[in-house]
Amino acid sequence: MLDLSIVIVNYNAKEFLKKCLISIVKNAKHVSYEIIVIDNKSSDGSTAMIKEEFPQVKLTANKDNVGFSKANNQGVGNSKESRYILFLNPDTIVHEGVFGKMVNFMDIHKDAGAATCKLVMSNGKIDDASHRGFPTPWNSLCHFSGLSKIFPRSRIFAGYNLGWENFEKVHEIDALAGAFMLVRRSAGEQAKWWDEDYFFYGEDIDFCYMLKQKGWKIYYVPTVAITHYKGVSGGIKSVSKEITTASEETKKRATKWRFNAMRIFYRKHYKQKNSWIVNILVNIGISIREKIAGI
Repeated sequence: MLDLSIVIVNYNAKEFLKKCLISIVKNAKHVSYEIIVIDNKSSDGSTAMIKEEFPQVKLTANKDNVGFSKANNQGVGNSKESRYILFLNPDTIVHEGVFGKMVNFMDIHKDAGAATCKLVMSNGKIDDASHRGFPTPWNSLCHFSGLSKIFPRSRIFAGYNLGWENFEKVHEIDALAGAFMLVRRSAGEQAKWWDEDYFFYGEDIDFCYMLKQKGWKIYYVPTVAITHYKGVSGGIKSVSKEITTASEETKKRATKWRFNAMRIFYRKHYKQKNSWIVNILVNIGISIREKIAGI
């Protein structure tokens, strides 16, 4: 049985994907693994590059862009009976020791349904999406109103990114980013993998929510790190605005998907728990943010 099935969903990120694959081959020497790439109808020659330069990769070239969740589920379906599935973005660079140490961490921590390492962006900052609290109405209000920036270490106001935690020590979190998501296969099967109602954005938080509902823990492991360029395919992240491969149309769609994901998550996990007044206010808040974003 393999240690690791590495699933990468690609959309027009050819040059970043190439660097990612090189980093995997270079630094995965101490684990048994397979690489699975699901390409969502890229038009930049990504599939030809894979076939020519990485023949060991198990490639699926979709005829349509089926979205991130569905493509990840395709990857799981194409995988062998590995002990762990690593969902990895194409705009990442994996460094030495990451695979071995993360697999070892999961082997030791039997209660871990999923774990992530430290994700360092090109500006040197930690990707805050890799260290998240669940977006409850209160956490979201504090985040989008700016209260969490005013009180970044407060347990009351900084719940959106768990700002009071020590980012240099291993600890539990609510949710991690799908850019580097190491999942115990048995845990993923219990959570029924990725919810395909999400097209792009929000699906990683939902997956973590379902894992915790099944009694699994989510860990942040900053003893190893990868580079994450962040948002290369979607094009709506400021940190990668100069290097994104996304067209203007893709950026508009990605923004729309982002707000759709907020609605799906709230409706699925919080609507029945809150009063009708809270539900109305949440929907108004999402709509306001959407208008500000120009959608």
